[in-house]
Amino acid sequence: MSRTRRTNEGHGKAGSALSGIAVALGCVLFLGGFVWGAILYQPYTVPTDSMDPTIKAGDRVLAERIDGGEVKRGDVVVFQEASWGNVPMVKRVVGVGGDKIACCTEKKLTVNGEQIDEPYLPKGESASLTGIRSTTVPQGRLFLLGDHRADSLDSSAHIGDSENGSVERGAVQGRVDALAWPMAGMQKPTGFEALPGGISQPGPVKTVLAAIVAGAVLVLGGAAYGPLANRSRRSRGASPEPARV
Repeated sequence: MSRTRRTNEGHGKAGSALSGIAVALGCVLFLGGFVWGAILYQPYTVPTDSMDPTIKAGDRVLAERIDGGEVKRGDVVVFQEASWGNVPMVKRVVGVGGDKIACCTEKKLTVNGEQIDEPYLPKGESASLTGIRSTTVPQGRLFLLGDHRADSLDSSAHIGDSENGSVERGAVQGRVDALAWPMAGMQKPTGFEALPGGISQPGPVKTVLAAIVAGAVLVLGGAAYGPLANRSRRSRGASPEPARV
C-alpha cells in the first residue's frame, strides 16, 4: 500500500510541476502575442462600402504599422490626406511613382500598358465605370482606388486635383493584413506580381494569432489539471475494497 501511495504522490507532483510549466509558458505566449500584436498592428473600423467586397462597412481591420516607403502595388492601406477630408481612409494602391495609370482596356485597369487582373473586384464589375484618363503618378506618391469602383471617392475622383489625384507615401499609416472582425485573411493581389517590385508579403499576423491561441490553450489546460487530478484521486480513494474470503 505504501509503495502505491508513494508512486501516486510522485505522479501527482510531476503532474503539478508540468501543469505549472504549461501555465507559465501559456502566459508568456498569450501576453507576449498580445503585446507583439499591439506593437505591430493598429485596428481600424471601416465606415463605408468603398472597399466592398474585400472589406465591408463596419468591418474591423488590422493594419501593420509600416513606413510609406514600403508600400507596393496591390497593398490595401490606411492613410490620411488633408485634401480628401483629413480622416483615416482605406484604399488599394494601384500605382506608385512613375507608373502610367489608365482605364479601361477590355474592362481592365492598365498600369504601364499592362492589363491588371483584379479578382477582388465585385463579380462582373468593370475596373472603372467612367474610365480613367491616362495619368502618370508623380514620384514619391501613390494612386489609390477602392475595390467598389462604383462607390468610391478615390484618386480617380480627385484626378483633376494637383498631383493628379495621388497621395504622398508619407500619408500612409499602415498596410491592412487581415480582417479582425469578421476574422478573415486578405486576397492576394496577384495581378501586380509581374510588375517591377512585385507585391508585398503579409506581416506576421498569423504568427501573432497562433501565439495567442496556443497560450490560451496551455493556460486553460494547465489550470484544469489540478481539479481534474484531485477529482480522479478522490474517485479512486472512494472505490470499495474487494471482499476478503
